[in-house]
Amino acid sequence: MTTGGQSSAPRTLAEDLRAREDDALVRLLRARPDLIAPVPTDVTQLATRAATRTSVARALDHLDAFTRQTAEALALAADGCPYGELSGLMTGLPARKARPGLGEPLGKAEAAAVAAELPRAVGVLRDCGLVWGDDDRLRLVRTARDVLAPSASMPSSTGLGPSVAESTAGMSPARLQELLADAGLGATHDPASAVEALTALFTDPDAFAALLAQAPEGVPAVLDRLVWGPPYGEVRDATVAIRAEEAATPVQWLLARGLLLPVGQHNVVLPREAALALRAGRAHRVPQPLPPQVTPVARTAKTVDATAAGQAFTAVRTVTDLLKEWQSGGPAVLRAGGLSVRDLRRTAAALDLTEPQAAFWLELAYAAGLVAADGEVDEAYAPTPAADEWLLLPAERQWAALASAWLAATRTPGLVGTRDAKGRALAALGPDLDRSLAPHVRVAALRVLADLPPGSAAEAGELLARLRWDRPLRAGADALRTELVGWTLADAETLGVTGRGALAAHARPLLDAAPRGASGAPGASGDVPASPDAAAGRAAAKLAPLLPEPLDHVLLQADLTAVAPGPLVAPLAETLGVLADIESKGGATVYRFTPESVRRALDAGRTAAELQSFLTEHSRTPVPQPLAYLIDDVARRHGTLRVGAAAAYLRCDDDALLTELLADRRASGLALRRLAPTVLASQTDPATLLERLRDMGLAPAAESADGDVLITRPDARRTPPRAAPVPVPDGPPVPDANLLGLAVKAIRAGDRAATAVRRTPADTAPPGLPRSPSAETLATMQAAVLTGESLWIGYVNAEGTATQRVIAPVRVEGGHVTAYDHTTDEVRTFALHRITGVSELADDPA
Repeated sequence: MTTGGQSSAPRTLAEDLRAREDDALVRLLRARPDLIAPVPTDVTQLATRAATRTSVARALDHLDAFTRQTAEALALAADGCPYGELSGLMTGLPARKARPGLGEPLGKAEAAAVAAELPRAVGVLRDCGLVWGDDDRLRLVRTARDVLAPSASMPSSTGLGPSVAESTAGMSPARLQELLADAGLGATHDPASAVEALTALFTDPDAFAALLAQAPEGVPAVLDRLVWGPPYGEVRDATVAIRAEEAATPVQWLLARGLLLPVGQHNVVLPREAALALRAGRAHRVPQPLPPQVTPVARTAKTVDATAAGQAFTAVRTVTDLLKEWQSGGPAVLRAGGLSVRDLRRTAAALDLTEPQAAFWLELAYAAGLVAADGEVDEAYAPTPAADEWLLLPAERQWAALASAWLAATRTPGLVGTRDAKGRALAALGPDLDRSLAPHVRVAALRVLADLPPGSAAEAGELLARLRWDRPLRAGADALRTELVGWTLADAETLGVTGRGALAAHARPLLDAAPRGASGAPGASGDVPASPDAAAGRAAAKLAPLLPEPLDHVLLQADLTAVAPGPLVAPLAETLGVLADIESKGGATVYRFTPESVRRALDAGRTAAELQSFLTEHSRTPVPQPLAYLIDDVARRHGTLRVGAAAAYLRCDDDALLTELLADRRASGLALRRLAPTVLASQTDPATLLERLRDMGLAPAAESADGDVLITRPDARRTPPRAAPVPVPDGPPVPDANLLGLAVKAIRAGDRAATAVRRTPADTAPPGLPRSPSAETLATMQAAVLTGESLWIGYVNAEGTATQRVIAPVRVEGGHVTAYDHTTDEVRTFALHRITGVSELADDPA
């Protein structure tokens, strides 16, 4: 900004933001999306939000390690820190200023790395709205200073304690003068100047070195213990006033001269200025300008992709088997939500998995929207209608849907079986498994693998160290991240995202759909995420050539089995799954035909002729005679008995069969009685009656009230339409480019409206809304349409809310004004009778 030809530095954050280009505001809003919920009315409101403690703390939590160290160094300096002073806090005093007894600055290589990365860190802090002002006066937002600066109640991660002024607050003036005298300084006239004199002693390298040169043996060891933190120590009686001539120990020598100051009955602290002098001016013991190196572990890219593709195919088959296992209705939902331990164990046994593995696949199917609770009174789990659509997709698209759901899910299967803070066990599919950090860790870990040479794996410890640099977290969250990294690597291998620890080529496109803000500092990249559907399509296209080609045939054998030498096309697999039972899996799947499986196909509406035709069409070998006889035999007996609802009844044209059934001891519990030569009644409900008769070796069929055979399908149990669970976000989502652009336009428009200058004379200017007669308002509007000028108006809406607006009238007709509203950045229609008045502007804000 310039005033009278001279440069003028911004006085507030709002002025700094107002002077920035639109692109800079877009970077700010992308880095801190909480600032546009809702969109600020002007730049002043934007700056106010950007300085709130919650928003600042969130922004600080998303900085990388070096950028946060830079912010911590600025918090130690005075407000308006020059860039050179900041550089000194990061690298230490120049070698020519170092004195004996003081710490040494960084080595040349380390200092060069800090100097090279410091402009980037300052730029990120500016983009985030945490730092403003020119390089001559870098100013950290006051709230960030309060959060980061060390104090008596909140030590800093720099290892520094409170300042001399903070540590001596409450100390008597007489004691302050004693400290000055024992430190070799002259007396002052008040406590404030005494504190300034003591502070000046610690910040003067020559004077401080001279004081340390007088220290007795043992003092350097005490200082070395405190200088890099924590700065607090414990002594027997810290509040006793010790004079220099009375000091008998190193700690007493330091207390007498103010190098240690009491902060409690038994605690002392090394003041910040003294610690910085001992560190040669460095804020951090080990600056981290560059992320830790991740050493690539060489793998063969072809082997990695083949291994991952095999796991991807297994993943699809496992989820398919899970859906078939629950297709006629899954286990009940616990009252508190989730799956019982017994049902989890039963599902794991059915799928031939361990319980943790079963929990992973259940959670994955749930996250993908393939299974859900049915919402009935006796609630149970079942496949959703989306599962039917998923089953019809090619295997590569099925995998892409699963992998995309896994990347975005906040549900954490690794927590199943652990206990929450109240000691309650966490159940699979339960309500307490969401961890908002999970998708960030997955995406960040996979991005690190993606940055390695193709086919390279990484050691878990190095990967974790890199993630810690990308985004330092508090102790509790870091412990969770450590577990999440382990689970991520294991789950990615199981799902086929990685192979032998290296990222597979077909998984790389999925990362394009993840926002860049998920890893690294906010605003670090302006890349726009790809569409999830487009990314999944590219991933599926890369995976397809690596998967086995689905087969449209099986090999029928004389022992009533069929061998599928590879994966089957979906229609064949679905029909064969109804007609036969899976006996074994592996490279080839073996199906076995039994009377029960054939009856299941007949119950589903197939006839014997259709089954024979189906097998003939899809078998590369002739239909064995035993199998043909089995189908004909079951079909001949199928439906001879008919079960309907009376409570229940049986109907059969063969009265001899009914007579035989009445005499059968196994039917004694059914309470059968003859109503007619071809009809028996029972007190048992139809479903139970069907089951009991089938257990006796009969093949009854259910019939409707009209006497028609009821066709049942084993996959008929489905939930109502269900959406996949929405991930619990780690803060507001990153807005897209269009929303960011519109938000900046609205903020600029509101700023113009708020700062518009009216041509109304000062002595006649209305104190609130502009006022003018209706005729003058109409005439002014019509003139502005012709000249294209903007006007300042007062407007009262239908709810009675009065507002001030800057508009550019376009058309006046029918008692309404159509105008471009600079405040909301849109074209609107205003009722003339609701306009309180109009005033011209000194300058057109457009």
